[in-house]
Amino acid sequence: MWPILACLLTLATIYFTRLIYKRRNPSCKGNLPPGSLGLPLIGETLAFFAPYTASDLHPFVRKRIERYGPVFKTSVVGQPFIVSADEDLNHFIFQQEGRLFESWWPRAFKDTFGQQNVGHMHGVMYKYLKSLILSLFGVESLKETLLHEMNLFVRRTLHEWVTKPSVEVKDGTAAMIFGLTAKKLISYEDEQSLNSLRQSFVAFVDGLISFPLDIPGTAHHKCMEGRRNAMKVLREMLHDRQKNPQENRKRDFFDRVIDELNKEKSLLTEGIALDLMFILLFASFETTSLALTLALKYLIDHPQVLAKVTEEQEKILKKREDPNASITWTEYKSMSFTFQVINETLRLANIAPGIFRKALQDIEIKGYTIPAGWPIMVCPPAVHLNPKTYEDPLKFDPGRWEGLDTNGGSKNFMAFGGGMRFCVGADFSKLQMCIFLHHLVTKYRWEAVKGGETERRPGLAFPNGFHIHLMEKHK
Repeated sequence: MWPILACLLTLATIYFTRLIYKRRNPSCKGNLPPGSLGLPLIGETLAFFAPYTASDLHPFVRKRIERYGPVFKTSVVGQPFIVSADEDLNHFIFQQEGRLFESWWPRAFKDTFGQQNVGHMHGVMYKYLKSLILSLFGVESLKETLLHEMNLFVRRTLHEWVTKPSVEVKDGTAAMIFGLTAKKLISYEDEQSLNSLRQSFVAFVDGLISFPLDIPGTAHHKCMEGRRNAMKVLREMLHDRQKNPQENRKRDFFDRVIDELNKEKSLLTEGIALDLMFILLFASFETTSLALTLALKYLIDHPQVLAKVTEEQEKILKKREDPNASITWTEYKSMSFTFQVINETLRLANIAPGIFRKALQDIEIKGYTIPAGWPIMVCPPAVHLNPKTYEDPLKFDPGRWEGLDTNGGSKNFMAFGGGMRFCVGADFSKLQMCIFLHHLVTKYRWEAVKGGETERRPGLAFPNGFHIHLMEKHK
């Protein structure tokens, strides 16, 4: 009996030793980047998702850069991939979209955003969906309709804030932007129904970047419940409109999508349409509200910057015949220092901890081989906090952007991604932030009440919120 057990134990030891060796030394025709794939199945997941409070680079990335260099391999939730903190390699990856690389997301993201969402589309289908999105969030639409409507929503929101003893900025700005987006996308204006739908997205966001364990009680389970609830509302709305097309026509983006669905040989399917509506509702408010919250905190902490923003915005008022008129496109484009503040906020916010691509073939670069089929995570925080590029990188210094292009992406600034997948909502987000800051600094003053601490999970979060008391300037 004992010899048999000893034999089985020996075989098991050999098996697991080979398994661990194979995991740590995966087959590759060339030279894989250095790094560790960690334990089987778990990989380095726990370290990757460990929260931290510093504004510096995530310890997970920083420690591995110090040990292995700016390009290294790892494994999270059973998925091996390469991490790039190298500016030149990141730029190359973005420029080679559709040729050597394509968009890729971990399975957990596919589950949460939908298997048919625009982030997973390629080629003709991606270009088709991008064109649809630009019809709503493109520059022409911003000029003709959204600019005026943003003014109304911001004014109404700030007027409501003044009546309250305190406001949580992240939640307040998210509600404002979600209300505008829901109106333009699906004509959703009923306050009670709108709040119910937004709460589904709040639950979705709270567990978005978490360990993908879909069992009751976990953050990921709440995330998936939020998605299911939101998708139920969107699906019922779509079917209702399809049953009564003339009676329920709203002249919104949903109508545009339904028109596309009804076309003969349409590229659009119901599943793709619903995933598109879901991700647009999410993306339009979540990142912008985080950035606005951080911007207000920075302005409180840096009164000299606030004074300069206020001076720029008050000059715009003085040039108007009617100081209460809405912001014009020309005025918006003249807000040069405010753009610098926004760029600096986005650089330090690092809302997206990683942007994923997948190698379409074996690629030799930087002395390493990226095997075909391997994902690679471009790491914007490592670029944005690189002291070789940004002097004193943890310092909030909008002046560092003076004279630089603040409109697009570059190898040193990728808050909105890069290449052909540069965020189609970038102009929408920046316009929203500028309008909000314009009305805020010219008509109000505010003071911090509580909260404001930031945490990375690994994405940006305000664990205790950021509560302010808003007051009209003339009182």
